[in-house]
Amino acid sequence: MQTHKAKRVEITIEKMMQSRLTEALKSSGVTGYTILPVLGGTGRSGEWTRSGQIGRAEGMVQVICIVRPDRIDGLLEAAFAVVERHIGVVCITDCEVLRAERF
Repeated sequence: MQTHKAKRVEITIEKMMQSRLTEALKSSGVTGYTILPVLGGTGRSGEWTRSGQIGRAEGMVQVICIVRPDRIDGLLEAAFAVVERHIGVVCITDCEVLRAERF
């Protein structure tokens, strides 16, 4: 079966920024994404859990999308415009997909 190269982007961000991020992704040409709740973690600010230690942020979410390699720059510019002033992590990994026309 033939596979096609793609990029998987995972953006962990405060839940209150979710709609702003997804709108930015759509405006950059992203046609699909998945949103998952983040249960907890630790980082520069210390350990936290979804049960309220983040305060006004109402927790964190992770937005995952897969795009063709030629779309990655536009996606990253759009995502960084939202993430740069807020808590957030952007990870990019190489992946392969079976149905390239969907991305």
